[in-house]
Amino acid sequence: MNHRQDDFDRGLANRRAVLGEAWVERSLASATTFNAEFQELITQGVWHGVWSRPGLDHRTRRLLVLAMTLAQGRWEEYELHVRAALAATDGSGFGVDTLKELLLQAAAYCGVPAANTGFKLAAELCKAEGMTLAPSPLGAGQRVQRHTTFSTPQLLAVLQGPQVEGDGAPVLLSHALGLDHTMWDGLAAALAPAHPVLRYDHRGQGASARPPGPYSLDDLVDDAARLVREWGRGPVVFVGLSMGGMVGQGLALRHPELVRGLVLANTTAQYPPEAQAGWLARIEAVQQGGLARIVDTVLERYLHAGFRSTHPDVAAALRERVLRADPAAYVATCEAIRHVDWAGRLGQIRCPTTVISGALDLGTPPAMGRAIAEAVPGAQFELLEEASHLSVAEQPARFEAAVRALIARS
Repeated sequence: MNHRQDDFDRGLANRRAVLGEAWVERSLASATTFNAEFQELITQGVWHGVWSRPGLDHRTRRLLVLAMTLAQGRWEEYELHVRAALAATDGSGFGVDTLKELLLQAAAYCGVPAANTGFKLAAELCKAEGMTLAPSPLGAGQRVQRHTTFSTPQLLAVLQGPQVEGDGAPVLLSHALGLDHTMWDGLAAALAPAHPVLRYDHRGQGASARPPGPYSLDDLVDDAARLVREWGRGPVVFVGLSMGGMVGQGLALRHPELVRGLVLANTTAQYPPEAQAGWLARIEAVQQGGLARIVDTVLERYLHAGFRSTHPDVAAALRERVLRADPAAYVATCEAIRHVDWAGRLGQIRCPTTVISGALDLGTPPAMGRAIAEAVPGAQFELLEEASHLSVAEQPARFEAAVRALIARS
């Protein structure tokens, strides 16, 4: 066997996987008698000799390359690797969330000027790749403030919008399982000019504390109640999606004085036996193989295939967030969710309520949403076409319109 040729072919395969087929083809086509040996040298020595080593996976190596090229001001190579990471479809790439964290870290260790250039170039590349970066002006009405609760377990709370009493109705946003407050970036930015908006990470999720499990749904409801009380702006319009919607139902039932209006999106009041079995299977899968074992299934449930194909950046960011979740806390939260049972008490909810379902949602299909709307006195039901579970991401304009309509009657 020609080991030299074999190493070259393996290095070339790594090079294609990391940088993309088109770029590598252009590079190979530019080979001349002058630089061909150099191309062979780096393909064998770097792309095979280094990138094939088992100590680090390709995603970690991508991040290291970006950090090093940024620190050294090698902007052409930095852009090449940013573009490749954003476009990767093999699981080794990453989206804007990870890129932002890398650049914030760079500001501390490489200097603000380097990070500033890195942000500028990355934003231009995102735009060139068709990725939408949600606007977030830094005026007084949009300034984002991060806090943690005084009570324990500590929850991360993110506040934006007007802070003067008497301004628009306060809005609290509660996220889905395995995600965090950033799920609401777009809606929060849209509402904040007129309303104080508070988002938070549930216990065990995002940057909030991760106490030992299992958790109960009452734990999550009580967390939301103490958050509203510490904020001091209640009663609030509570907007919850999936797990957040389960918490919203419990908050309106157990702490009705804290809720002036309720949006329950892509959620249920009770799971049938077959769904209970599905939750047990998910728990077992995470316990055996971590979040990587279920992340593809979660993506397929959260975003429908058409949306994933036209918004690969959103899908990539969602994958990253799920993989960042703490497996033990994820399982502890699954235990709370699978026992949801508000169905027999929904008639006691007295605040204005809107229930939103996605026509393509397999996890909490429209029938579950309709059942809630029929049980809550005066509730309105909104069915969003071309939306599955994360309807706020797939149909942001229609979701926002439904929330604004609920605010107007709260």
